[in-house]
Amino acid sequence: MIEELVSKASIGDDDAVEELSVIADTDPERLTPYLGSLLDRDVLWPAKLYRAADGEVVHRVVERIDGGRTPDRLNHLLLILAHSGHPLAESALRRWSTQSPAGADKLYVGALNYAREGGWTVDPDGRRRNLCGNSAYRWGMREAPRRADRPTCPWCASPLWTAAVLDTADPSVGAALTHTGWPGRLVIETCHFCACYTTLYSEVTPAGDTVWWPGNTRPGYLGPAAAEDPPVLVPTPDGARRGPYGASAWEQGGSTLGGWPDWIQDAEHAFCPGCGQPMDYVGLIGGADLDEYGEGAYYLHLHHPCGFAAVNYQQS
Repeated sequence: MIEELVSKASIGDDDAVEELSVIADTDPERLTPYLGSLLDRDVLWPAKLYRAADGEVVHRVVERIDGGRTPDRLNHLLLILAHSGHPLAESALRRWSTQSPAGADKLYVGALNYAREGGWTVDPDGRRRNLCGNSAYRWGMREAPRRADRPTCPWCASPLWTAAVLDTADPSVGAALTHTGWPGRLVIETCHFCACYTTLYSEVTPAGDTVWWPGNTRPGYLGPAAAEDPPVLVPTPDGARRGPYGASAWEQGGSTLGGWPDWIQDAEHAFCPGCGQPMDYVGLIGGADLDEYGEGAYYLHLHHPCGFAAVNYQQS
């Protein structure tokens, strides 16, 4: 079946590419034996098809970039390496961060920055850090009681939305947040309206404290807005997903704690306002799970060392 899908994908069959993408999300190792054929046929998109690329395929991609034979495809090839997360890919991206390959002058970011598309980064001390976790859990929605004393957004006066109430004492939460190093309770509050326009930060503690970060900067294009009530729903863990790539920013039931985000646009890991490093990914809340006509998705982030949480939003 996969061989047939590969053949169809090579001639531009979008349905075949979609079926291969589903396999990449549910069981990426099934594609490993076929990735060399995809590469031969120049099927380079979406790059997540290469999540389980082995050393041979990764080596071929690196050789192709080093050989400068297809500089016009450099963006796609770097994304493939980032999504593979393979040690050979990491080594090559590090090297190209100082020795740019052919075609790099047409890129918007440096080669090593592509790592974030694959859910990892290299910290200033030179060590690799995974921004995403290997455990993922469905986020069911429950109605939360309204608080009369809720804090409000300093910009639009809307009551702040409690986007997540988590405790690592819960085994599922602990597993989902292992990569963050967070110990204890985590409460993330944000403005559901203003977060649609810019990344909003809050200061958090393992005791469950959360407060709007005074350094949040209102975008100039965000005009006056009337206060409106936030969603009445708060996500709660509701069973393990089959794998770490089960989140969906589009479908009802796609909200997910942990794992990898389903970006609607390019990867947009928030940067910690304390140290400037990419923050760890916590989870995704899809608009379809918040409202019958909802769209887009909220992405939650955390940086334990500096005590910051963040929420940003994407839509098509």
